[in-house]
Amino acid sequence: MNAPTFWDHAEALRRVMLRGLALVAILLIVYTATMPLLFDTVIMAPCRPDFLTYKLLGLNVGEVKLINIRLSSQFYIHMSSALYMAFATSLPAILFMLWGFVAPGLYEHEKRGVAPAFAGACVMFFLGMAVGYLLVFPLTLRFLADYQLSAIIPNQISLDSYVDAFLLTVLTMGVVFELPVVAWLLGQLGVIDRRVFFRLRRHAIVALLVLSAVITPSGDPFTMFTVFIPIYLLWELSAFVVPAANVKRITVNQ
Repeated sequence: MNAPTFWDHAEALRRVMLRGLALVAILLIVYTATMPLLFDTVIMAPCRPDFLTYKLLGLNVGEVKLINIRLSSQFYIHMSSALYMAFATSLPAILFMLWGFVAPGLYEHEKRGVAPAFAGACVMFFLGMAVGYLLVFPLTLRFLADYQLSAIIPNQISLDSYVDAFLLTVLTMGVVFELPVVAWLLGQLGVIDRRVFFRLRRHAIVALLVLSAVITPSGDPFTMFTVFIPIYLLWELSAFVVPAANVKRITVNQ
């Protein structure tokens, strides 16, 4: 039996890409049809005072009202939000398709190493988006919506700015939560080990505190630490998943 040629691999990759695009297209149609309901119940939920996060934290907040100031904004946001959601929710299936393309070319021990990375990337991405949606974005929204440089300047929040901040926060947190997966892969390649995290821990704590203060720039320490704790736990998880083989040797030498 002849070994697959370059063009055989290219054709296999093309089929994977077409299946992935077909899945995104199907989900795009579904989300486009259901977007008015999803927008009211999911995307706009942090604007309402009965949002889950506010109840759990005991926050007494009012309703955030949005205005539309551009003629095409509502149509553009309808379509772009559906597209973002189609890509995000199709990610596990697309990664599974890519895994099916890559796996035949790997040895068994390589499969055992790469498979958890694919699974972990999906889990951490959605976990990060959940943290962004349930924690980071609502707290940021409440501070910025209530902040006034001057009492004579009322806040009128546009639909565009709200959706931009929403998508940026949620997707960014999804990407940030990939840190343990990236750390694990770099550790498997021998690029880093746990001593890097030990050496930089104090610097990381300061940097993460600053990041938490920027994300939730209110003067409330509770709000800031509510954001800081999951991000710091993410750092510690990254340290835990990288190899620790060199740590003992370095400790003895020191």
